Amino acid sequence: MRFLVLGRGAQGSACAFDLLRSDGVSQVRLADLDVSSLPSFLPTDDPRLVPVALDVRNREMMLAEMGQVDAVLSAIPYYFNGELAALAVQSGVHFADLGGNTEIVFQQKELDTAAKLKNVTVIPDTGLAPGMINVLAEHGIRAMDSVESVKLFVGGLPQHPEPPLNYQIVYSIEGVLDYYSTLSWVLRDGIRTQVTALSELEPVQFDEPIGALEAFHTAGGLSTMAWRYEGTIPLMEYKTLRYPGHAQLMSAMRDLGLFDSTPIDVKGVQVVPRDLFIAQVGPKLRRPGGQDLVALRVIVTGMKNGHACTREYDLLDYYDAEHDITAMMRVTGYTLSITGQLMASGALPSGVYTPDEVFPGDRYIAELAKRNINIRMR
Repeated sequence: MRFLVLGRGAQGSACAFDLLRSDGVSQVRLADLDVSSLPSFLPTDDPRLVPVALDVRNREMMLAEMGQVDAVLSAIPYYFNGELAALAVQSGVHFADLGGNTEIVFQQKELDTAAKLKNVTVIPDTGLAPGMINVLAEHGIRAMDSVESVKLFVGGLPQHPEPPLNYQIVYSIEGVLDYYSTLSWVLRDGIRTQVTALSELEPVQFDEPIGALEAFHTAGGLSTMAWRYEGTIPLMEYKTLRYPGHAQLMSAMRDLGLFDSTPIDVKGVQVVPRDLFIAQVGPKLRRPGGQDLVALRVIVTGMKNGHACTREYDLLDYYDAEHDITAMMRVTGYTLSITGQLMASGALPSGVYTPDEVFPGDRYIAELAKRNINIRMR
């Protein structure tokens, strides 16, 4: 199996690392604008790893690269993924991305007929949330005769939180601000509706040393599940996990306009508040060597064989000190790698699907366990 991984950042490099440790992978082409330096955990002496200087905006370059592989795995910003998926279908190669923008997923869904004609599989939204958490939710839904509620919780957190935000950036501060300022789709009484980000706080308790976390609405985590299950499941929602007090601080900054994208005049200079916030705060939330963790919980309640039933999935995953790979890189990059291998091996049908629509849940959980990402189900 030959793969083209787009993006040599955290998630893309973790994806490449996992691919190179997997059976049946003959080549990993890791592409970015600049590939002159790669993370130390990547085996640069492995001839299967081929760094490629590539501009994904160059259609001819992309078509040429796609012609050399079986599958393309995108770990670059979501706004590239619609066009890239279309190019992959045109080229007759499989495609998956980390997604995070449901509107683009629906655009990709329009490629379904063409993908089936080309015998190509396209899987958007295949990271952690959306991605892993949706597959686990679907696993729980399919185990029930009927479902009353589905609640999803995920958080990427520092193992050693520092005030004032008790948070560190483990992927993209731009993405964090998007999630904190965009309305979130949920199901209430079986009807799809939107709620404000950072709202409806609730405590979620994990085993020590994590303890109590707070959960609040953010956008994107449900992907298309709110549409799939409208009118079928009364309650479905996704919330982000943080240490207590985080949401109140971020809500205050958002409400004061610090996340706004409209320029304002500052002593005769036009300044975008959001850009200023990213430039000033972003570096303070990046802590090189800062050890992170990922906390996940999925709770599905319903009826099974005439009895009330609750199925719960938990995950606590930690920074990999041996390889200097963060927990967030593991759960996102490795999931993208698993998706690519499922596609390229023919385990998934042709067409365009979100992971929850098509992944074999038991096999997926087993693949995570091989990577010491252990889902606890009860």
